[in-house]
Amino acid sequence: MAGGERLTLAHISDLHLPTIGGFGPHHWTVKRTLGYLNWQRGRKLSFTRSAVDALIADMAGHRVDHIAVTGDLINLGLPAELEAAAGFLKGLGSPEAVSVVPGNHDIYVRLNSDPGVARWREYMASDAFGQAVLAGIGARADGFPFVRRHGRVVLIGLNSALPMPPFVAAGLLGGQQLGALERVLAQLKAQGLARVILIHHPPMASLAPRRRGLLDARGFEEVIARCGAELVLHGHNHTNSLVWADGAHGRVPVVGIAAAGMSRIAMGRHALARYNLLRFVEEAGMLTIELVGRGLSVEGGVVAEVERRVLKTSFALSGDTAGA
Repeated sequence: MAGGERLTLAHISDLHLPTIGGFGPHHWTVKRTLGYLNWQRGRKLSFTRSAVDALIADMAGHRVDHIAVTGDLINLGLPAELEAAAGFLKGLGSPEAVSVVPGNHDIYVRLNSDPGVARWREYMASDAFGQAVLAGIGARADGFPFVRRHGRVVLIGLNSALPMPPFVAAGLLGGQQLGALERVLAQLKAQGLARVILIHHPPMASLAPRRRGLLDARGFEEVIARCGAELVLHGHNHTNSLVWADGAHGRVPVVGIAAAGMSRIAMGRHALARYNLLRFVEEAGMLTIELVGRGLSVEGGVVAEVERRVLKTSFALSGDTAGA
């Protein structure tokens, strides 16, 4: 992203694609049974593929450079769902144009020999720049964190999802991933690059109760306090939110997004389907991030602009920017 140019990142999350099916007796667990009943009694009426398709169709008209999907593409972690989601991602864009981090519904139960979300590996892998960054740091066996560069903007994908007991939707990053994140953030800052973190669970302790929040949110907050970041994007709460984390170089915007599949309000608790456009504009070494929210304002309505704000204005990009 050279001076005067704009990078547009689209953020979408919690699609909960209604593709449940293709399972036999060996797929049933207590958690899946409870999740299936929850789907039949409520979510089935609220989450629709048409809402997701409407957002994607609208997105196509806004010259999006890259799409970030922060998890919960599916519902019960079934192999057939995971396979269908892989097909959906291929239709959404190439692995170079789309980045994905998994959510708790994507990694719902232990799958033993099944590849699970590894079906989406191309969308969750570091590019050549990221591989070089991680060469001296190391990612986990599942490839997280991954690092992908788009001009002066770098996406850092985290995996907060792991199988949890029934009635628990919490997440965990773990010490290895948090340690790698800290080293990646420090290295990218030294290169004068804008760092955007992608995670499914809300990464601050104040944003969710423990049984459905990030269990090591305090650890994440401490990393941000030491190293900073330019933007954090998450899903999971099915609502639109903006809070600010204390960073080493100033406050860091932490943006949550409504569920992309929500076409009907469920018990008045959640917002309707939406995606965000994050526009990064650089001028003379300074960067501005603008957020434009687009989605449904009423049930059965059309996708339109519902919010516009500047998240961070004119913060300096400095350091070694070779290869920008």
